[in-house]
Amino acid sequence: MRDAVLAILLLGPAYGFQVHGALAERTGGRRRINVGQTYGTLDRLAKQQLVEPAGATDDGLPLHRLTRAGRAAALAWLGGADATGADPWDETVDRVLVARSIDGHGVDADAIVAVERERWARRRADAAERAEPTDAAERAEPEDPAAALARLAAAAEIERAGAALSWLAHVAAHPSAPVPVAADRPRRGRRPVARDEDQPSASA
Repeated sequence: MRDAVLAILLLGPAYGFQVHGALAERTGGRRRINVGQTYGTLDRLAKQQLVEPAGATDDGLPLHRLTRAGRAAALAWLGGADATGADPWDETVDRVLVARSIDGHGVDADAIVAVERERWARRRADAAERAEPTDAAERAEPEDPAAALARLAAAAEIERAGAALSWLAHVAAHPSAPVPVAADRPRRGRRPVARDEDQPSASA
């Protein structure tokens, strides 16, 4: 989720509720979280110096924007750098959906899909090597149970890679449809400290 939020901010400064809605919309509904988690993620990104304040909207909603490091992290993720410990399939789907939703804003969605197809083709080839005995002697002998399980796991990876490649081919066959930036306002939400002109004067 962190990287998807960073990628969404490539579109420009946004307030928390805007990021919250965009996360669900731009991942096709896959990433639906409560708004508090979105604000928490933005707070953590600010502490990591990946996001910084960017003023406020006319109606007082605090805006967030990428720092230089945040922009680099967003582009690295879109380029194929999976989050530590993340599932490759989830990363691919989120990355492709978000990329297509922001296509043209310094992002080439078609190139990102092409890179993902190459990565899954390599995963399938690597798994195919693990799924087969390495020599004739191994084929002739009764298979060690642990080795048999490893081959089944590799076979599962082959099937998953095949499914990923099939989905990516489907994606590539359809043009990107960038999603416009929404301007929904929260009924209740975070607002910054009142601006100077809103503060009572010392003589009041």
